[in-house]
Amino acid sequence: MTSGGASTAASTWRAGSPTWLYQLSKAGKLCVPAMNVNDSVTKQKFDNLYCCRESILDGLKRTTDVMFGGKQVVVCGYGEVGKGCCAALKAMGSIVYVTEIDPICALQACMDGFRLVKLNEVIRQVDIVITCTGNKNVVVREYLDRMKNGCIVCNMGHSNTEIDVASLRTPELTWERVRSQVDHVIWPDGKRIVLLAEGRLLNLSCSTVPTFVLSITATTQALALIELYNAPEGRYKQDVYLLPKKMDEYVASLHLPTFDAHLTELSDEQAKYLGLNKNGPFKPNYYR
Repeated sequence: MTSGGASTAASTWRAGSPTWLYQLSKAGKLCVPAMNVNDSVTKQKFDNLYCCRESILDGLKRTTDVMFGGKQVVVCGYGEVGKGCCAALKAMGSIVYVTEIDPICALQACMDGFRLVKLNEVIRQVDIVITCTGNKNVVVREYLDRMKNGCIVCNMGHSNTEIDVASLRTPELTWERVRSQVDHVIWPDGKRIVLLAEGRLLNLSCSTVPTFVLSITATTQALALIELYNAPEGRYKQDVYLLPKKMDEYVASLHLPTFDAHLTELSDEQAKYLGLNKNGPFKPNYYR
């Protein structure tokens, strides 16, 4: 079983996605069945989207005390993590740009009102750079050299490979720790960028994570373990599986009472018309 801390590699696999498990399975090296919790709906739609929508602002405020209104921000990646970050920053009055490699996610960004750009087109002018791709070397030394003085750089993706921090550890650059998880990297001409958590995951390093969202993710993980443990012999082979949709729906239903929410129930006639069981699952297994 595996899960991620945030977003959805490049655009096919978002941040935190268990690409390595699929690679092991394809190579025939996976020793046990594995449940891909990260790509379950209750993980992607809640932890990756709503948690990041709140924690991106929390992490940036705690570390930099930045004011978001009017700031130019570029968010690299428009998966669930990127969507959450963009929504929060837009609501605070920031001017938000998005970079993407997936045309579907790119079109979503455009339809949501964000300007789709290449990073090299805006890197000189933006005030904040946020990576949410799960890829490597998204922000390389060339881009770091071209950033404006005071630019804040941070990562909301699952891995610390998105920002090329290693390229900054050279004799000509000075590192100055200004507070916990906040470094000023200073160039010879005096320009400095503000690097948060040394490129590690911002919301786990610099902010709190809402317990309600943790409950959803933990419940999903627990059910995945129970399913693997109780499954009859032969149901799961040495491969990677998605959580059955019925379990995804069960996780959501367990958390609805928090909001005093009341689900509508299908009539027998309606269920027959849709070709569904009255008690679910209501979406096919491929639904994301």
